[in-house]
Amino acid sequence: MEQERCGWCKGDALYEAYHDEEWGLPEHDDRRLFEFLILEGAQAGLSWITVLRKRENYRRLMADFDPAVLAGWGDAEVAAWLQEPGIIRNRLKLHGTLQNARAFLRVQAEFGSFDAYLWRFVDGKPVQNNWRTLQEVPAETPLAQQLSKDLKKRGFTFVGPTICYALMQAVGLVNDHLTSCFRHQQVQKLSR
Repeated sequence: MEQERCGWCKGDALYEAYHDEEWGLPEHDDRRLFEFLILEGAQAGLSWITVLRKRENYRRLMADFDPAVLAGWGDAEVAAWLQEPGIIRNRLKLHGTLQNARAFLRVQAEFGSFDAYLWRFVDGKPVQNNWRTLQEVPAETPLAQQLSKDLKKRGFTFVGPTICYALMQAVGLVNDHLTSCFRHQQVQKLSR
């Protein structure tokens, strides 16, 4: 018998694997946090499965999301990326990747790590939500609005409140697995 999952991922093996193995787990690795920040921004206006299917191409083309490498890149790399069908070819989003890499390094320098910066928004402990239906899950929250405002102030782009909330969900700042989902309690236990 198949375990119950959050409804948004059902029916696609890649989506289900992402849900089961990554989504909502508390993430503290700066490189992975940067990857999610960039991919959530790339998603703007699109579905997450579209980005997920292109993630390996992003990793290959973007130095495996190494912000120190990307911060030194410029127009030539963006021009090359715009020729790559394996990623989302949006000039503003791609330039934003480089801008965000530079801002990311500044945050690391100020706080010691992006992890330390990001997790202070939840006092180092994931928010445990208890949504019963997908309709209950918000697209943004006051906390996501606060994070968005602070990231923008620090020079980040493609970090609106909806993108920030998606980031918070993806990296486990909030546990938004539905209570009927088998991952809800598993993720909750990991957060203690």
